[in-house]
Amino acid sequence: MEENNRMWDEDIETIVKGYRETNEHFVCVLCGCTFEKGRIYKVEGELYDAFGAVKKHMQQKHGETIDYLLSRNPELMGISEIQQRILTLMSQGKDDKMIAKEVGIAHSTVRNHRYKLREKEKQAKLFVALMQSLEEKTSRCMSQSDNGVIEHLHDTATMMDDRYNITDTEREKTIKAYMDTNGAIKQFPAKEKKKIIILREVMKNFTKDREYPEKEINRTLGRLYEDYATIRRALIEYGFLDRSDDCQTYRVKE
Repeated sequence: MEENNRMWDEDIETIVKGYRETNEHFVCVLCGCTFEKGRIYKVEGELYDAFGAVKKHMQQKHGETIDYLLSRNPELMGISEIQQRILTLMSQGKDDKMIAKEVGIAHSTVRNHRYKLREKEKQAKLFVALMQSLEEKTSRCMSQSDNGVIEHLHDTATMMDDRYNITDTEREKTIKAYMDTNGAIKQFPAKEKKKIIILREVMKNFTKDREYPEKEINRTLGRLYEDYATIRRALIEYGFLDRSDDCQTYRVKE
């Protein structure tokens, strides 16, 4: 699930653009799709260079960056569900009166949320400056704890609390204790944090942008653990997999 964490290491300007340029590639920072410079890409019958291809990819796959971000769990951005809804309607060009009607709140409440979001924006700028200043002064970023480097959680996580406060050291110890050298699960842990670590490893067996029939999911998980149904349920519960309404197909959750 590393691709889901790709944005965390990018600067704000790059996230807003949705892609990053290297010496040899243009890379979509939302999903990791890479376009090699010097190659020509054919998309819907039209030819594009790498820059044009990444722009076309963004348009087709993700829309504007704001569309992608507003489709994520609102807790990732520190906003409430109602603020997410208001921002979505604002991005669609709706005025305060229309937003109030669609959300079912008073006109004055919409204005109040606008004010709070504006204040949050100003606070966020100062917070980023504070954290960068801390790192410059101490040469140690906030993710570096005494027990290792705290790893990013996947952005489709269904919960955001201490269970996801996982360091690289904890991950390595848990994998060694609960998985064999072939990646099979020796025992599914009882503790939530350790479950999440093991589930992250299990997800390395699946790729994005395709549907998996339940039989294939069961077959893959069955090679890793005898009680594959327990692992399958946990992958859904913790936000790693999506299941269709008829329970017949599964996709990597994005």
